Amino acid sequence: MRQNILKKIDWSILISAIILLAIGMVALFSATKNSNDDEFYRQAIWFGISLVALVVTVIIDYKAIARFSLFLYLIINVLLVLVLFTTPVNGATSWFNIGGFFTFQPSEFAKVIFIIFFSYVIVQFQKKDKNEINKFWKLLVCIGIAAIPILLIIKQPDYGTAIPFVVSIVVILFIAGIKRKYIFISLLIIVIALPLLYMFILPEHAKARIDIYLNPYKDPRGAGYNIIQSKLAIGSGEMFGMGLLKGNQTQLGYLYPKTTDFIYAVIGEEMGFVVAASIIIIYVFLILRAIKVAKNAKDDLGSYIAIGVAGLFIFHMLQNIGMTMGLLPITGVPLLFISYGGSSLISSFILIGLLLNISARKA
Repeated sequence: MRQNILKKIDWSILISAIILLAIGMVALFSATKNSNDDEFYRQAIWFGISLVALVVTVIIDYKAIARFSLFLYLIINVLLVLVLFTTPVNGATSWFNIGGFFTFQPSEFAKVIFIIFFSYVIVQFQKKDKNEINKFWKLLVCIGIAAIPILLIIKQPDYGTAIPFVVSIVVILFIAGIKRKYIFISLLIIVIALPLLYMFILPEHAKARIDIYLNPYKDPRGAGYNIIQSKLAIGSGEMFGMGLLKGNQTQLGYLYPKTTDFIYAVIGEEMGFVVAASIIIIYVFLILRAIKVAKNAKDDLGSYIAIGVAGLFIFHMLQNIGMTMGLLPITGVPLLFISYGGSSLISSFILIGLLLNISARKA
């Protein structure tokens, strides 16, 4: 039985993630070589923990995980409440500091748990008839399930981490067969709400990010500084890069934060267009494989989870790479598998584990 599962696993998914991680580790090594930062070595430790998490996720049938997802959902929401009472880091209460050695960001794991639980709830609603999801009260329940972690994450405040939840909701509901009228109504609400959100709800720092996105040279030494340096770094790399440990913006400290939000700019500067473009190609391949897993899953639960994971990958790729190029506002969204961060790396490999789990148990 176990050998049969191993044969069915789509190993190309894991290989793609490992290649992205390898590129990220090289970039981290170069970005921290001439400093006292130990992020490269910590990331190696996180990778070891991530592999354990991945193996555990693959071994346990995703249907069994889904049956316990309500418990996990409640636990992670409790953590999202408790983290609000921690000491702010860079203006946000998003991390638990454990022993002064490492930090734990519950919102990263909330994305994983939410996708599983949200998918499980929809499947329960559709047991008798798939059209049940279009009943208004059931849609309200789905929205309520999503609203709790989203609002708690916004409260931190961390708008960048909250947006992927919305992307996952949209793609899962679309695959689940939600009626077009709900999609049109939602789009209309968004169009109306966006200017109101900007004028009356968004804090000043969030508005400043949008303003700087539209014109970074409005404040080149202040709010626009990071994006200007990022664009300079990517442009300086040209086709094959300036070479490891040779990037001006990276090595002279002009690029910040170079190991997390702007790691793609480090890659663009020191490894050039070829490697930077390869990252996009690998991501697109990974997303397409995730969609294929969703298509070939043996049940709706597997399809919904896989497409939710694909939605997360799409958002993180577009948002992080887009913001480093100045095409999108800066939101602090990491480039999965590449940016430094233990919580992000472990949760990302759990997502890979879910895809492998579903592909191994396809019909």
